[in-house]
Parts: sequence; C-alpha cells; structure tokens
Amino acid sequence: MIELKQFALRRGKEQLFAGASLALRAGARAGIVGRNGCGKSSLLAAIRGVLTADEGELWVREGMRIAHVAQHTPSGLKSALDTVLDGDTELRAIEAELRSAEDANDGERIGRAHARLADIDAYSAPARARQILMGLGFAEHEHDNSLDSFSGGWRMRLNLAQALIARADILALDEPTNHLDLDAVVWLESWLTSYDGPLLVISHDRDFLDAVVNHVVHIESKQVKLYIGNFSSFENQRAAALARDSALAARQAKRRSEIQSFVDRFRAKASKARQVQSRVKALERMEQIELANVDRSVRFKIPKPDKLPNPLLRLDRVTAGYNECPILTDVSISLTPGTRIGLIGHNGAGKSTLIKLMEGSLKPMDGELAASSGYRVGYFAQHQLDLLNADDTPITTLRRADRETPEQALRDHLGGFGFPADMADSHVARLSGGDRARLVLAVLVWMKPNVLLLDEPTNHLDLDMRDALASALQDYAGALVTVSHDRHVLAMVTDELWLVHDGKVRPYSGDLTDYRDWLLSSNPARSQSQAPAETAEAKPNSDRRKARQEQAQTRAKQQPLKSRIKVLETEMQTLTQQLETVAASLSEPTIYDEGNRPKLKELLVEQGRLKSALEDAEAEWLEASETLEQM
Repeated sequence: MIELKQFALRRGKEQLFAGASLALRAGARAGIVGRNGCGKSSLLAAIRGVLTADEGELWVREGMRIAHVAQHTPSGLKSALDTVLDGDTELRAIEAELRSAEDANDGERIGRAHARLADIDAYSAPARARQILMGLGFAEHEHDNSLDSFSGGWRMRLNLAQALIARADILALDEPTNHLDLDAVVWLESWLTSYDGPLLVISHDRDFLDAVVNHVVHIESKQVKLYIGNFSSFENQRAAALARDSALAARQAKRRSEIQSFVDRFRAKASKARQVQSRVKALERMEQIELANVDRSVRFKIPKPDKLPNPLLRLDRVTAGYNECPILTDVSISLTPGTRIGLIGHNGAGKSTLIKLMEGSLKPMDGELAASSGYRVGYFAQHQLDLLNADDTPITTLRRADRETPEQALRDHLGGFGFPADMADSHVARLSGGDRARLVLAVLVWMKPNVLLLDEPTNHLDLDMRDALASALQDYAGALVTVSHDRHVLAMVTDELWLVHDGKVRPYSGDLTDYRDWLLSSNPARSQSQAPAETAEAKPNSDRRKARQEQAQTRAKQQPLKSRIKVLETEMQTLTQQLETVAASLSEPTIYDEGNRPKLKELLVEQGRLKSALEDAEAEWLEASETLEQM
C-alpha cells in the first residue's frame, strides 16, 4: 500500500529523515508517533504527495485516494451540513454533472447521473453527514447554521467531518482529537473502530491509539520503525528492545575500552605494530550502538504552595449562569489540599462555567462561594495561548511574572519544560502550539498556586510532556480540578470524577469506561458506530430490504477473514516478542562459552523456527488483508 526506500526529507535546513525504510501493507491501521518536531506531519504530507522526497523513494499504490483533514479554517455563509457534504467530492461532482445535464435538457446524461448517484448511495449522504455532525458535538439545530457562526475550533471539527464522509482508499488524520472534547473523542474512537479501511493517524492520546490502530510507526533519529500491535504493545516491545540494547551497549563499551587500552599501551612498540593495527581496524569496524534517548526532554516539579489553607474553597448550593439564565444550580463542592477532581459531561453542560466560578471570573447568581484568605488559583485554558505577547521570549514572559528571582533560576525552570537556552530566547511568534502550551504551564506553576484549574491542558502536548505533566500533578500538594479529553492523563491525575449534567454537579460513581458506555448509550447519534457506507436514509422498503440482505451477505463473507486477520495479528505479536526474548539470550556473552554450546544451538534453532513462522504468518496476513480489501 505504502513503501519507503532510503527515504530522505528536509524541511528548510532541518533533516527530518535520512535513509528511512517502511512497508505498510493493505489493511494496516497505523498510528504515527514520535516527539514533537520529529517529522510526523511531514511524513503524512509526503505520503499525500504534498512534499517530495529529497532522496530515495516513497511509493503509494497507484490510484489510492487519501482523505485528510484540511488545516485551514473555513468561513462564509455555507451551512455546516453543506460544508460536510463537500467532503464527498464524488457526490459533488455527480451533482454538478446532473445540474449541467438538466440545464442542457439532456435526458441520457440525466439518467446516467441519477444511476451514478444511486450507485454511491447518494440519497443517504445528508443522513450520514448529520450523524457525523451529531457525533462531533453539533446540536441538531446547528446543522443549518452558517460557518461564520462557529468558532475556529468548531470549524476545525467540520474539517474532520469532511474527512470522515469522504470516499477514499486511505483515511489520514493528523491530531484529530486536538479540537475535540471527551464526548466527541469517544464517538470518533467508536466510529474509527468500526471503519474497515486503511488508516493513518497521528495522535498523542494513548487510549485513542490503543482502540483504533493495529500498527505503530515510530519516528526517531531520522528513521522509522514499524511495530505490529496497538500502542501499548509498541511500548512493551520498545521497552524490551531498549533494555536489550542498553545491556549490549554496556558490553560493547567495555570491549572498546579494552581494545583502546591495548592500543594506547603498545602503540609505540614496533614488536606489537601488527597487533595494534589489527585492533585499530577492529575499533573502526565495531558497530556503534546508538541508543535512543529515552530520557524525557521535559521533567519538572510543581513548587509547593506557600500556603495551604483548609478548606481552600467552598461552594454551597450555588447557582451560576449568564445574562440571568442559570446553567448550574444547587452546586456544593469543597476543595481541600490534595483534592483531585476530573470534570466530565456533555459539551455545553457547564464544565467551563464551574471552572470560571472557581477561578473567580464568574460570580454566583445565588448560594454561597467562600474562598480562603490564602486562595491562589492557577488557571489554564486554550485562549491563554493566544494572549501571549508575540514579541516576547519565554524568558521575558516568565520575567514579567517574577521580577525578583535570579534569571538563571528562571532559565532552569524553563529548561524543565523543554526550553533550552537558545529556545528560551526565541520569540513567542516562532513557537508552535505545543511550545506555547508548555510556556503557559511553566509560568502558571512558577507562581505556586494552591489550586490548579486546567481546562484541556494536554492539547498540542506530545507524549513526553503529557507524561511529565501527569507525573508532576501526582506530586502536587494543592487541589486540582481538570477537564481533559485524554483519558490516560485524566485517570493518572484524578481521584474522583464529577459529572456535570442537566444543570447539576454530582460525584460520578463509575470510571471512565463506564462513562464511555453511558455516552454511547445515552445519545442515539453517538451510539451509532457504523461506518458511513453502512448507514442509509429512508428508501422504498424493497430497496432497503435488498440492501440489508446484500450487506448481511457481504458481512458474512468478510467475518471469517476478519477473525483470521485478528488471530494472525495476535500470533505475529507473540512471535515478535518471542524473537525478542531469544535475541536477548543470544546477546549474553556467556552463551558462547564452551559449556553452553548445546544451549546456543538450541537458541539458534528456535530463532530460525520463529523467523520462519513469523514470515509465514505475515504472508498469510497480507493475503487475507488484500482479499478483505477487495471484498
């Protein structure tokens, strides 16, 4: 389906890939992962044909149509529904042909156009578009609203909807969850899980990747490596390989030291010239093990607040809203040091309203809100990224918040957030969205708040930063209230969930899996996880019955293949792990001792058997996947 051979790519002066190779077969659903700036989006752009390889080859099967999420923000008076339908370019082309034929009063062309519309099930397109809009959080009454009535984030959701409705051979999504809330992420995950086509997705959301991918493409050190399995499987495989490489590197370093010591001792002795030269050549030939830098580039602690009064904040039967219209009623919450609350609930239910109450920018309409005398809030929201002064640098931004602390201490703090010296002096205007989010967080925690209110803090953050943030929040001494669509981070940093629903704020007794199930069952549009091609609008009963029968027959034929593919994927994952274990044993120096020859022979035989079995499984998986794709 997609193949890279000795692929090299530059963006400006930066070399992103050098000699990279990759083969993605039909049926692969691949998550593309790696640190921010490693080239994930550039690789996706090259696969789409937007960028051209500087060296080597990038081959995509001829005729493959790739649907992707447009990065520009649409505007105008076109309705949300029509905007989504524009994503089905084949539908729009046939509709244009039909209008042309009708203007020309050409009956034959009109008939052909109607036949083509029937072939692609065009009459169900509005229903499919509305289903996607509902799933992504658009209320039914908003479907006919103009683009200009929506904010930039909601317009980006429309771009995602266009990609989902498109008729394509490969669906390519670059950070599709960035502009979504948890409800929409749950729906998208469900939709993609039932989507049968090939998938390429860039994401930093572990739970999302675990659910929707069966391969992981990891970008590191200008190379790409393919792992079979979901994200958790990739992490396990990579951890085992890094541990093995670390031991091998230590043994190699010791051997290099021994050889170098011999060279240094006897370099000047003519009698040892031949031996010295042979060892110098051995050093040159010895492959240098380049271990991946597994240390996080960001690692920080949140300073302990100067004061930790108890309670920090108390809300007693509070009512809050806007323009005399209540959004929340009868809210009673007490924040104490160590409180860890995750807010969940539908979009628009009042989560942000509750956070604004706690932050102090919104006053209660009724009830009592009492903050302690030492109450100090650290509030993070996405709009704060846009409030940064473009002409400032990270160090001057932090200096504005603290004019007393020595500059080196401020630089050390920024370094923990991934801002080395040169980057700390770069203008904010040049920083990416992830860089700006890290900067806002760095300033926020430097002020030693005793309450952190975090509204979607993980947007634009890569996996390393999300892990570092979760680790720091676990040790935070104050109270935490957060809204996040990243369920892994939410589960890591919160002790209790509060559901904002129907104007009430109440403790939620279940976990995030229970909440996911509730979301999908409580909203018919969100519980519908079928891919677009399996959805139909009202048709004559006979046509609908025939379509259902044909779909049932197709599914019946596909099911054995799908089951076999899943079995083969599990088998390939097991064989890969077994090969890793054998390779680890073969890397032990003692295995080559005289007394271990029987064991060595046994390991080599087992390695050969496993490689052969893996090749057979991969060949069968490829054949089954291609057959399924043809069906």
